[in-house]
Amino acid sequence: MLKEGRVRIPSGCAISGIINKKGKRFSGADIIKSIALMHDRSNGLGGGFAAYGIYPQYKDFFALHIFYDNLSIKMRVEEYLDRYFKIESAGVIPTKDVPSIQNKPMIWRYFVKPFVFAIGENNDENEFVAQSVIKINKDFDGAYVFSSGKNMGTFKGVGYPEDIGEFFKLDTYEAYAWTAHGRFPTNTPGWWGGAHPFTMLDWSVVHNGEISSYDTNRRFVEMFGYKCSLQTDTEVITYLFDLLVRKHKIPLEKSIKIIASPFWKDIDRESKEIKEELKTLRAVYSSALVNGPFSIILGFQKGLIALNDRIKLRSMVAAEKDDITYIASEESAIRLICPNPGKVWAPRGGEPIIALLDEEIK
Repeated sequence: MLKEGRVRIPSGCAISGIINKKGKRFSGADIIKSIALMHDRSNGLGGGFAAYGIYPQYKDFFALHIFYDNLSIKMRVEEYLDRYFKIESAGVIPTKDVPSIQNKPMIWRYFVKPFVFAIGENNDENEFVAQSVIKINKDFDGAYVFSSGKNMGTFKGVGYPEDIGEFFKLDTYEAYAWTAHGRFPTNTPGWWGGAHPFTMLDWSVVHNGEISSYDTNRRFVEMFGYKCSLQTDTEVITYLFDLLVRKHKIPLEKSIKIIASPFWKDIDRESKEIKEELKTLRAVYSSALVNGPFSIILGFQKGLIALNDRIKLRSMVAAEKDDITYIASEESAIRLICPNPGKVWAPRGGEPIIALLDEEIK
């Protein structure tokens, strides 16, 4: 996997997301058009997409998407998978030749379930899969699990996002929610594993910006068994959401208040009950506060959430029309695919955009 020289490049990046809140599936054509309009925000060193609802025939299986450097590491990983998982299906992820996409790794997909004996007495298959992903990415040099959720998948690589979309033939997939990213690496290398989105189970994150609190955040999640091994600051945001919501059982809205906590002066304006809760969350989870300029779109099975840093140092716009919510770095990337939205707005810093599937279809 080719890695770019470790040279600082001025920040760019583009993000885009679309969700049909009725759960209606649609092809990847629109998300490719949306992210392609923001071509100049990236530089060809990373592009990627996450899609939800694409594997209905395997909805009860974890879909592992894995990059391999060579056949020997593939054999080692498959020995590990055979030992601990029932493999329902395995094969190469279909791609097409795109002249700009070079130095491709081997790209495989497995639909798996962990064996009961592997899960153990805790009977938590999500935790076992998460730990298996961390183990492969940490201990199997030359193999990277870049997607591991149920009925969802991530598709990414080195290239402009529109070329990555064509490479993976995403116009042939259908999903009820899509996110996309065009990368302009700043402090970390441009390589296949380092392209966005970053995932853990069904969580996926695309990010524009820079996490100045990365080392604090990284040390915090690694206390709980995570390992940041993909050489980019964005990876830690995915693990923070997985830790807070899945492992610590903190409601999503409160987890957002931890990751992008209100300023103390704003907390002091709240009612006594809310004030005490926010102060407690900020004190207990101070190391989970993300600082620095960022705009992110978080994808998960129930929908999309978009979030800016507290002082909005990165652009983000949202729009709605009928049952569809759109999110992008630029309004033009929304209007290209939805010329006449019913509502358009730019959220304030730290104010989330929450677009969830309707209750009856969750």
